[in-house]
Amino acid sequence: MTPLSPADQLFLWLEKRQQPMHVGGLMLFSFPEGAGPKYVSELAESLRAYQHPEGRYGQRLTRRLAQYYWEEDDHFDLEHHFRHEALPKPGRIRELLARVSAEHSNLMDRERPLWEFHLIEGVRGRRFAVYSKVHHSMMDGIAAMKTCMKFLSYDPEELDRPPVWAMPPKKKGNKVIKPQDLVTGFGAVFGEVGKQLGTVPKVAGEMAKLFRQARKDANHVSIFQAPNCLLNEPITGSRRFAAQSYSVERIRRVAKAFRGTMNDVVLAICGSALRDYLISQHALPDKPLIAMVPVSIRRDDSDNGNQIAMILVNLGTHIADPALRIETIQGSVHEAKQRYKSMTPEETLNYTALTMAPAGFNMLTGLIPNWQPFNVIISNVPGPKKTMYWNRARLEGMYPVSIALDRIALNITLLSYQEQLEFGFTACRRTLPSMQRLLDFVENGIHELEVAADIHKS
Repeated sequence: MTPLSPADQLFLWLEKRQQPMHVGGLMLFSFPEGAGPKYVSELAESLRAYQHPEGRYGQRLTRRLAQYYWEEDDHFDLEHHFRHEALPKPGRIRELLARVSAEHSNLMDRERPLWEFHLIEGVRGRRFAVYSKVHHSMMDGIAAMKTCMKFLSYDPEELDRPPVWAMPPKKKGNKVIKPQDLVTGFGAVFGEVGKQLGTVPKVAGEMAKLFRQARKDANHVSIFQAPNCLLNEPITGSRRFAAQSYSVERIRRVAKAFRGTMNDVVLAICGSALRDYLISQHALPDKPLIAMVPVSIRRDDSDNGNQIAMILVNLGTHIADPALRIETIQGSVHEAKQRYKSMTPEETLNYTALTMAPAGFNMLTGLIPNWQPFNVIISNVPGPKKTMYWNRARLEGMYPVSIALDRIALNITLLSYQEQLEFGFTACRRTLPSMQRLLDFVENGIHELEVAADIHKS
């Protein structure tokens, strides 16, 4: 058995019916040249030959003394995890997104390995799709992207590449612990506790600095600043997913004009889109929305577990001027990153855990419903820069499908592919009406920044 880390276990503790804790991805492929009408059916048949999963894909959860472990699933059933499906006609992207929304609403069976792979045919224009999902306790977004990259290929002629569940893991995770070795396991845990305790002086010093800065630094964002708004109502288990691609070059030119990073511009675009959406719903608060932005601190090449820290960013939604809004965002991001620069990964994780603990407590218990530590989650995951293929089928786009939380009804996750930036909006279907309009508001946000920077489209 392999024990889950505390960060990985948190995603299991947080899960409930209205709050599934899995992440997913939608990949859109075009048929290879010369492929016949049975191409997808033949592909599905070839995938069924891979009956023996690798790594986490063949492991299920078990529990010992309040600790979750991974153990091999002796009754693995591929038919439960791999589904070959077809869209109803006319097979537009609208039908595809509706299908993904419905599938993403469903909890996964904890008695089985926590993943699904849906091969979807019938997409208009000689295309097909793959929607896959894994529980967040299995891997974070960066690890999921690495796994996806292994399953795809840069070679347009490569055939018979194993599916994602049959790819051998590149690096083993934590040390395997046998049931009879729990005493040894406890020794390892206490050793890890000692290592964590060593971070206390640094973390305490940073916390003291945080409280001093909160009184004098306008760019400092604390967990007590986020206003309550439409995004922060109780959610249901039903999801709506919307996705769209935008040109990386447009984002790059804006970043250059404002002397910022691509991520600064992404946050400014999201701030603009959220401002417009809330205005359309007559629900824009006077105070600025606060985004929780995950930052990877992964320093190895593993593809298991979660190695992320969090920063809080002022999105400037109270500011009408797009130039002033991005300036506010840049100051907020800079202040947060400077804090982490002097920390080790262990210190960063513990600092994040300490500052986010009240938020986690509230999500677990709901005892402080009127206190909002942040309003929205915005995550940006780097993806492949070159065209990729799967069994000669060209990957046209890949869109992240993420997690909505109770009182955090919207998750915006972005993924870069070639010269495209893929936006994926995952939201509670009931809490955020007409959520798909955010796609139009994203385009408006890019355009207003281009105007503010005096950038002319070529």
